[in-house]
Amino acid sequence: MLKKIRIILGVISILAVTLLFLDLSGTARDCWGWLARIQFIPALLSMNLLAVVFLLALTLLFGRVYCSVICPLGIYQDVVIRLHSWFGPRKKRKNRFSYTPAWRRTRIAVLAGFSLMLVLGLTTAVAAVFAGLLEPYSAYGRIASQIFAPLYDWTNNQLAEWSVAHDNYMFSPVAIAVSVPVLAVAALTAVVVTVMAWRGGRDYCNIICPVGTVLGYMSRYSLLRPMIDTSRCNGCRKCERNCKAKCINGKEHKIDHSRCVACMDCLDNCSTGAVRYTWKRNMPAKGDSPAKQSESNQNTDNGASGVSRRAFLLTGGFVAGSLAVKAAVEGDGALAAVRQKKAPLRKTPLVPPGSLGLLHLGSHCTACQLCIRACPEGVLRPSTSLDSFMQPRMEFTDAYCRPECTACSSVCPAGAILPLDTATKASTKIGRAVVDITLCISANGQKCGNCSRQCPSGAIMMVPVDADKPDVLMPVVSDEICIGCGACEYNCPVGTAGIIKSSEHSAIHVEGIEIHREL
Repeated sequence: MLKKIRIILGVISILAVTLLFLDLSGTARDCWGWLARIQFIPALLSMNLLAVVFLLALTLLFGRVYCSVICPLGIYQDVVIRLHSWFGPRKKRKNRFSYTPAWRRTRIAVLAGFSLMLVLGLTTAVAAVFAGLLEPYSAYGRIASQIFAPLYDWTNNQLAEWSVAHDNYMFSPVAIAVSVPVLAVAALTAVVVTVMAWRGGRDYCNIICPVGTVLGYMSRYSLLRPMIDTSRCNGCRKCERNCKAKCINGKEHKIDHSRCVACMDCLDNCSTGAVRYTWKRNMPAKGDSPAKQSESNQNTDNGASGVSRRAFLLTGGFVAGSLAVKAAVEGDGALAAVRQKKAPLRKTPLVPPGSLGLLHLGSHCTACQLCIRACPEGVLRPSTSLDSFMQPRMEFTDAYCRPECTACSSVCPAGAILPLDTATKASTKIGRAVVDITLCISANGQKCGNCSRQCPSGAIMMVPVDADKPDVLMPVVSDEICIGCGACEYNCPVGTAGIIKSSEHSAIHVEGIEIHREL
């Protein structure tokens, strides 16, 4: 039953996480948004100590069940492995694995590099972005948001078109948004993970994934674990040939618990009941004394070299140090329809309310794309700049950031965008509006004032430009009131078809500020 329970929980988990990126109604976010917050690295970055303690306790008690039940990328690999058992070459559908020694040096090197990038992410978002490339939840999030979500939206639009043709309005069409650079990264990640899972089982988890390495070392001391009872083993080694983690040495009756993902496949494949999931560390072997068997188990549990232990402690120090420094710098920091225009080149990028500023967002964001997918107005876009690649940036070509919307702040699992209520958001200054007089049609004698009428905070006033021409008005922005929501930029008619054809941008745009503040 353990394997069946693992499969059921894993299927529920990956479907629920995937729906967080597909569902645009917010129902999934409201019902099980906590699933994103208990992912290991996002919980660390957001200082969610309750989630971190829960995951560590879970690992120390049951082993690496996180990798088989909670982590969506790990469950995705299990899906690929299962598909191989159904559709792969007939000779390799079963009994296709064999024990291989652990890639200890590679695992430690990747973990050390990942930890270093987390620390360097405090000063430059480039390092944080590269750390996000290896983070398993964010990697799956990009796959879900850039590959699965567009297919989901396309299917919805086809159903909407069909239902309208039959006088049924059950489905509503939605805009399909894809970022080519992020799609390329997501596709490359999907190919690498899929190929490694198809050919080598859980190789990605036990060679590349930094979370797998950290929890792997923790699971070596778990109270419950698969163990081989040599008094019952008939030497068939079927458990070894079906272990997708390649951690069972059937010849020597040993299991590398740092690589075991607690999938329970070995229990299911053992016909003699020799493999058991138990808390007992010592199982008597045929012809072996209890002391000898105890020594064998001790050698198995402590198989890592002293260098590996020191490297693990060193990288653990990197992670702990990064969290401490992050805590220290926590304070950083019905409208007229307008045709789409091009976004301006902003001197300072715009980041969403709740992110506190460029530094905080850049050092915490792992670019999972959940906030971008959750944004109902499509204001958040993946950055294509190298120093913030795939992290959220705000653009107002299709809409503006409505003061009453807090969707992005309610879904971020890594603490890059902190939760805030509508009153706090409406008074949070994230940027300032700037007017280009050379493009403004009001300042050039035509009546408009659209930016002033649509400004939700009343920060834009229309004033005379010349005492001799009191009828010629131009917009003037009050920097003390403007919050940078982008309503003026979105609703400015300049740059649209038929109005100042030489300009592709609005006559008024919003410049970001590095540190947000509350008015």
